[in-house]
Amino acid sequence: MPRITPADELQLIESIVAAHPGGIGIADIELAMAQRQGGSLNRRSLQRRLLKLIDAKRIASEGQSIALVYKPVALAWSQLAGGGRGVIAPVGVAEAEPDLPVSPAGARIRDRVRQPLMLRRPVGYRREFLEAYQPGVTFYLPADLRSQLHEMGRTPAHERPAGTYARDILGRLLVDLSWASSRLEGNTYSRLDTQNLIEHGQAAQGKDAIETQMILNHKAAIEMLIEDTNEVGFDAFTFKNLHAVLSQELMRDPQASGRLRRRVVEISGTVFHPLAMPQVIEDCFELLLSKAAAIPDPFEQAFFLMVQLPYLQPFEDVNKRLSRIAANMPLIQQNLCPLSFIDVPERAYIEGTLGVYELNEVDLLRDVFVWAYERSCQRYLAITQTMVEPDPLKIKYREALIQAVQAVVKGLQAPSPDSLATVVARMQVPAADQDAFTHMLAEALQQLHEGSVARYRLRRSEYLAWQLVCSGGGDHL
Repeated sequence: MPRITPADELQLIESIVAAHPGGIGIADIELAMAQRQGGSLNRRSLQRRLLKLIDAKRIASEGQSIALVYKPVALAWSQLAGGGRGVIAPVGVAEAEPDLPVSPAGARIRDRVRQPLMLRRPVGYRREFLEAYQPGVTFYLPADLRSQLHEMGRTPAHERPAGTYARDILGRLLVDLSWASSRLEGNTYSRLDTQNLIEHGQAAQGKDAIETQMILNHKAAIEMLIEDTNEVGFDAFTFKNLHAVLSQELMRDPQASGRLRRRVVEISGTVFHPLAMPQVIEDCFELLLSKAAAIPDPFEQAFFLMVQLPYLQPFEDVNKRLSRIAANMPLIQQNLCPLSFIDVPERAYIEGTLGVYELNEVDLLRDVFVWAYERSCQRYLAITQTMVEPDPLKIKYREALIQAVQAVVKGLQAPSPDSLATVVARMQVPAADQDAFTHMLAEALQQLHEGSVARYRLRRSEYLAWQLVCSGGGDHL
């Protein structure tokens, strides 16, 4: 069974409150949670979740002290607005999320998925939704919109080798995408917390270990896409390994990381029921990837993955995270501006996804995708204009530097001048550049920490063993 995330808990609490239009007390919420998931949050954690839902206008509270109850926000708004009896008026985007406009079609979907669960018809996975998609013929993104996205996403590196632009903005992309994607799962790390973790290996105080691990997993997955740009593709090997990286230490069954789902899963907060048969899941997964690989446009590829991967739920958990990271594959490969999901409202994203789950309609998720991409382009293209030109030696010897760091760490060598000189001598660096390369190696080793080991394709265990030796806790080899 997948480990429940903070976002899952919020959806579960919201669904429990939605089932009690007259209001429900915190003790009854605890009881309902225990019945649905076999256990409840401690009281303080539950209170924090309830406050977060109130702040997001997803539920409302009424009364004080022991008389305090929680009500569905749509009903509370309807009563305040004088709505008709039995009619639940949806909260408008202008009130809850003023910065994310939606199309008329998107607004209709949003209104439907905001209805209480009891008013939404249960649905199962429809294989024909995937089968009906014909690459190069079917388009979730119209031609004029694709043209607009290409114009927005064009970068100065569009004619350079694949992955060049993503490497140019790597530091910022690692922080932004790791933070924003994790936040959409209910992660409470701030962007500054995320930056300190990624750049300095400093975990934020008072945060769950799961939240810290989630961000480090995102970082490693992004680095995998960028480091291996020419090797990753729309194939089962890539996607299973990408899932394994994203789900490391986050699955109740460790063997479920990178393995297609073999059991039934349920998604809280929706009336959608994913596929259950492993063979059908595998067949649909292969079909999904083959269709994705055949799509001629990178933006259509990206959005297709955001639609179809979570809908299929091919893995026991971490499917939405996988879709967000995988959506960047075609953009990175073609040196287009990446999609970081920065500032995307959690509720808008969830509702767009619910539109796919329950209605097989993509308009609302497409509105979120386009808004998010425009936001990313504004951020990164502005950054590009102020970037310092990268050190040409670091570009020239990038792969050699990775190998040199690996040689020192895996060889459990202290970074002494003699040991570095020995390693550099094996790197086939021209004599004229050896001093500069040695300095780069020493600097890289000095800055190495748990949060940056994936950049050099190292395991955390290898780094820790090397640290033990360097600190005098072991014998030098």
